[in-house]
This record gives sequence, C-alpha cells and structure tokens, in this order.
Amino acid sequence: MTTTVSTLTNGVRVVTHAMPHVETSSLGVWIGVGARHETETQQGISHLLEHMAFKGTKTRSALQIAEEIEQVGGEINAATSLESTAYYARVLKGDEGLALEILADILQDSTFDQGELEKERDVILQEIAATQDSPDEIAYDLIQEAAFPGQAVGRPILGTPASVTATSPEDLRRFLGTHYAPARLVVSAAGAVTHDSVLRHAEALFGGLSTSQETSHGDEPARYVGGARSSVKSFEQSHVLMGFEGPSYRAPDAFTAQVFSGLFGGGMSSRLFQEVREKRGLCYAIYSSAWGLKDSGMFQIHAATSHAMVPELIDVIGQELTVMADRGPTEREVTRAKAQLKAGLLMSLESSGARAEQMARHLLVHGRLIAPDELVARVDEVTVERVRTFAQRLAGSPACVAIVGAGKKSSVHAKHAQRALEKKDEGVVAPA
Repeated sequence: MTTTVSTLTNGVRVVTHAMPHVETSSLGVWIGVGARHETETQQGISHLLEHMAFKGTKTRSALQIAEEIEQVGGEINAATSLESTAYYARVLKGDEGLALEILADILQDSTFDQGELEKERDVILQEIAATQDSPDEIAYDLIQEAAFPGQAVGRPILGTPASVTATSPEDLRRFLGTHYAPARLVVSAAGAVTHDSVLRHAEALFGGLSTSQETSHGDEPARYVGGARSSVKSFEQSHVLMGFEGPSYRAPDAFTAQVFSGLFGGGMSSRLFQEVREKRGLCYAIYSSAWGLKDSGMFQIHAATSHAMVPELIDVIGQELTVMADRGPTEREVTRAKAQLKAGLLMSLESSGARAEQMARHLLVHGRLIAPDELVARVDEVTVERVRTFAQRLAGSPACVAIVGAGKKSSVHAKHAQRALEKKDEGVVAPA
C-alpha cells in the first residue's frame, strides 16, 4: 500500500492511499472549516451550505447530481463538524474522475437558488425539530453548551430556527468565498486509485481556485468552563451525560485519554460496565468517550436509566472515577485497552472510506500524515502511571453535566452530579 501527498501551487493538498486489492475508491474534499468558524448570527451556516451544495449548480440540477453518481453505482454525501466539512463519494474503480468532477462542481459552481434554499431550510428546521424529540441529542447539545458557554464550539452545529431562517443566498456565497480557501482544502482518496490520476484531476478541477480570499481567519480559542445543564422535558428514561475537559488532538496525552476511556467505559470489560451494569443493574448500557479539537477536547460518560436510579448511578460513576484517580488502573487493564485501541486504528486502514477521512484529518489537524507505526508507538507509550495521572487530572477539574428526561427533577440531578464529580458532597445521594 502506497501513500503519497502533493500540494498544488495554490495550496490545495492532494493525498492518496493505493489499495490494490480493492475494486472501489473512496474520495472527497475535506475543508478545514466548520461550526466553530461561525459568528453568533451565522449559527448553522456551515451545515446549511453543505446541504445547499447538492441543490443545483450552473450545469447540473439537484436531480442530475444524484443521477450522474448513481448511474455508475456510486454514492455521494457530506458531513459538517465543529472544525471541518467533508464532501465525499464512493465509486467503482475507474470512476474517480467523475466523482471529483461532481464534487468540484458543487463546491465551486453551486447557484444557491432562493427557491431551493426555502425548501432546504424547511428540511433543516425539521432536522432541528427531530433533535428535540431525542433525549440524547438534547443532552449532547446541553453538555457542549455547559463546557464551552458563549462560544462557537459550544453551539449546535445545526444552528437555531432563527439563524437558519435568516440565512440568505448571499450569506452562503460570502461564507464560501471567505472560508473555503485553497490552503484549507484537502483532496483525499483511498482504494483503487493511483496518485498520478487523482493529482491530475485535482489540478484540473481545483488548481484554478483563487488565493485572493486568503485573509486571517483564526479560530477563537476554545475556553472550557464547565457547569450543569438540564431540560424540563420528560422521557421514559433519564439520559445522564457527565464530562471534563480533555486533551486536544495535538496534545501529548491524547492517546492516554483514549486508553483511559477504553478501560474506564469503553467496552464490556470496562470498569463502568462491570460496576454499573453487571454488578448493580443500574442501566442497560454505559460508555465513555474522548474526543478532541485543535486546542481543547472532552472526556464524556453517557448512560440512560430509570428516573429513580439516577442518583445512585451518579454516585457510582463519581466513586469509580475517584478510585481510578487514587489507585490507578491495573497493568492488565491498560494492556487490554491499548490492544483494543491499536486494533481499532489498524482495522480502520482496511476501510477505504475511513482511510481517506483519516488522511484528510491528519493533514488538516497536524499538517502531516501520521504513519500507522507511529500511531501504534504512541499507544504503546501509554503507561499505568500516565493513565492514573490523567484520571487524577479529571477528578480535580471542573465538571460539566447534562441530564434530560426526568422533567423538573433533571435540574436537581444535574447539580448533584456536578457536585459528586467535583467531590463536594461525597456519599450524599440526591433525593429521588
């Protein structure tokens, strides 16, 4: 397998990973611009722009875009995150040129028709409404707001009904022209591809992008605060989301956070699963996760349980974190979590889609590709003491909490959870 990186004269980077044993290709354009680059009045514009890119260009209608890619058995899609937006496709061997041509068309020649915008705005308003019917979606939005209040990284990626309704075609054109600069674009492809072919197509399709819009658009630094949030909505279960500030993707302890997450709440053998579900039966599933941004991150724990069991669940999670900080994990736990993490990293290399995304993300976040051997080595460097130190740092830092489902009692549970995680009321169980 061969991985190659080139940079066009205007700054667009092109990266490919040849996988001769497969008959399909995954490729796309990743832009280092997402929801965190929006002003308060622009909330949701990155996501709306991603939707509108498929609603017609100067030479293709929305139907023609869909028909052309599906005529060759391919598929095309897009996704918006806090720090990037991806437009990607998967096609059979030999159809990479068509996929890239369509992607270039929707990124450079979308018309942003007013009528199409009105229809798509209604679609997104329904998408926003759907999140309000999902207790876990509500909880994730609330904990993000608690962690990073008053900041772009703390706002919902979908935006608000007011901000989406207020966005005009000219707003979309201005945001695209301001932020979708060549130096922020990565063309990434993996699978049945050759670098020369992808590079030739990328040069023809993206080489003419102007660098004139390259002004300084630095990210507002993420400022973690923490706090408690809740919703008065009632659901069948209470969703409990608890977290702390974690390391950024660039931080030395990024892999320590991943290993800790694996052994603390990453699987059936994890501390939380064994203590919370297997021994006490407090919930059906519980898991932790660690994710990062360029300058910050989050470590989170998520579980759903009956309203009556929320106080005990909160206390058990707090106690387990304290035990981990005081005593640390066992060597066996760390070894098992490292094995799981390395397996996940290496297995992703067998997926052309995952590999294309990984390469693009590496270039956007780190400015270089990180070889699989280096990733494995960084995991192997994690020790029991590093994990314990990381747990101690979490246990001694401000927490953020979101609880949804128990109606008005959710606020009581959320405040109790914050105190429990910050060890302000050890041993005290909030009223049910």
